[in-house]
Amino acid sequence: MSREMKVTLEQWRALVAVIEHGGYARAAEHLGKSQSTVSYAISQLEQALNVAVFKIEGRRALATPTGESLYRRAKHLLAEAESLEGCAERMGQKIEPVVRLAADLLVPGGVVLDCLERFAEHFPATRVDVLESVLSGTEDALVQKQVDLAITARMPPGFMGDYLGDVSLIGVAAPGHPLHQMGRSISQEDLRHHRQLIVRDSGIHRRYSAGWQEAEQRWTLAHITTSLAAVRRGLGYAWLPGGYLQDDLQNGTLKRLPVVQGGERKVALYLVFSEPDIAGPATKTLAGIVKTRLESL
Repeated sequence: MSREMKVTLEQWRALVAVIEHGGYARAAEHLGKSQSTVSYAISQLEQALNVAVFKIEGRRALATPTGESLYRRAKHLLAEAESLEGCAERMGQKIEPVVRLAADLLVPGGVVLDCLERFAEHFPATRVDVLESVLSGTEDALVQKQVDLAITARMPPGFMGDYLGDVSLIGVAAPGHPLHQMGRSISQEDLRHHRQLIVRDSGIHRRYSAGWQEAEQRWTLAHITTSLAAVRRGLGYAWLPGGYLQDDLQNGTLKRLPVVQGGERKVALYLVFSEPDIAGPATKTLAGIVKTRLESL
């Protein structure tokens, strides 16, 4: 038998706001409420649970160890409550007003636009919010329910997805780069003495630096197209997705690195729903278009 909850979501929201904004006054301003309302909510929470969540030092309200522990749990509770409301709203609508897609930058922007162009033919009134992400950024977007659908090379724990195919990462440098002037195959040691260009992990904690050769010099850039432009200028070498390199390799603007091994790597891509059970018709249609388009690459 379930028991009645002692603390309301508004009271938990007040606790989170006071901790994150450093006091009652700023929390009240953030929540759009009076300071007395926030103070009363905290006192009611403490009374209901028979705990002290704050201690007053001068004019500051500092969280107690109990308050810090409850804060972390309250953050998850509020996120779940918001997600639940969003789910209920989407389930009550026949067609979603917006579809949110995370697309790993391994997929060229032109390919994503091909998918959106076809999608617009079916759902012209549905907005699309595209998040271009790198490495763990796509994982974070799924886990935090920031998107409805994701094209990702990394499957977060607890999620399942459809395999779309492999993307080739090709080691390249401009024809005039010193690595192309050695007249022989180059080794890992050769690479370490030249500047490598990598793309920054867009995740919250930036957990990965895929492809880094432990080069003594490294430039970290925010977007694959910026890295590509730098490689064309001879500013370094990089492993870049083959979909971005077709024209450059064909016209000789860039050349494959003559490495002993590992000159081309394969990365698997997956299509993942954030919440497949409640995905609406627009989200499912976009998923079908993405699968068809990327499986043809």
